[in-house]
Amino acid sequence: MGSSDRLFNRQRTLHEILGGGQVADLILWRRKNLTMGILLVTLAVWVVFERSGYTLLSLVSNVFLLLIVILFLWAKSAAILNRPAPPLPQLHLSEEMANEVTTFIRTRVNDTLSVSQDIALGKDSRLFLKVAAYLWLISIIGGLTDFLTLAYTSLFIVLTVPAIYERYEEYIDMYILKVYRKLCFLHVKINEKYVSRVHNWILEKKKLS
Repeated sequence: MGSSDRLFNRQRTLHEILGGGQVADLILWRRKNLTMGILLVTLAVWVVFERSGYTLLSLVSNVFLLLIVILFLWAKSAAILNRPAPPLPQLHLSEEMANEVTTFIRTRVNDTLSVSQDIALGKDSRLFLKVAAYLWLISIIGGLTDFLTLAYTSLFIVLTVPAIYERYEEYIDMYILKVYRKLCFLHVKINEKYVSRVHNWILEKKKLS
């Protein structure tokens, strides 16, 4: 599919737009087990919070307390009974993954700060209206749900919508572009039929006055 048939005439793939690294692999389900694990764990956490009434701090503290008690007793009993120690994986965050996550976050934060600066200096009125509309929409959504549900829903969307779009990109782009062209054609027709008439009528009124 050519760039003219893609949304916004983009040249890069969705994977490249998302950074092309492990974060992009995670979002686009190139590492299915890890992505599925994150979704299932966050779903379990959401259910626990919703059903039990736990707070984040109390839940995390209790989980870690239970974990270290089990591992400590296991290790001590294994030493006494001459058994193997708990099979713990190597708890290590690779430098490559840390750098990719840091770069991804830094890029998004810098983009946000750049947009905020343009809005604060009044450089882009259309951008200001878009951001104001988004913030207003977020305010409405925030009033309808709690932060935990919103966070899980947002994570679910981030880990599903891009992957679905990448899989059916050609069809989605084709239909969206068709709708966009029809809307543009409708806009031109309305502008020719009504807006231009009103504009001409206003000009005639000014000339007569």
